[in-house]
Amino acid sequence: MDQIIYKIVPQELWQAARPDGQFRGAAIDLADGYIHFSTAAQAVETAKLHFAGQSGLLLVAVETAALADALKWEPSRNGALFPHLYAALPFDAVAWEKPLPLGPDGDHLFPEAFKNASSRDTQ
Repeated sequence: MDQIIYKIVPQELWQAARPDGQFRGAAIDLADGYIHFSTAAQAVETAKLHFAGQSGLLLVAVETAALADALKWEPSRNGALFPHLYAALPFDAVAWEKPLPLGPDGDHLFPEAFKNASSRDTQ
């Protein structure tokens, strides 16, 4: 099933990868051997668990159709299936990227484009 998946990434790291035309991953991705992604239903919890209090982040929306067989759905948190990319992420697979700032309560403020997509995913 083609859909959009999400990567939360430090903006500086993302911009540094742009000249290469592909993103090879953050430190955790490189250590694990794949790039971690979340579905719309998983992204908010991922932000809270792994990026709490961090500023300077981007939310990157990626089209799964562009990733072909390198994308695997594997059990992770609470047995839920998470998308893992066993290859570099080509920038041409990116649907959009938006800032993921911290709100006054310390939680990340997800962009309107994400809210619209995630509401469609849960209907």
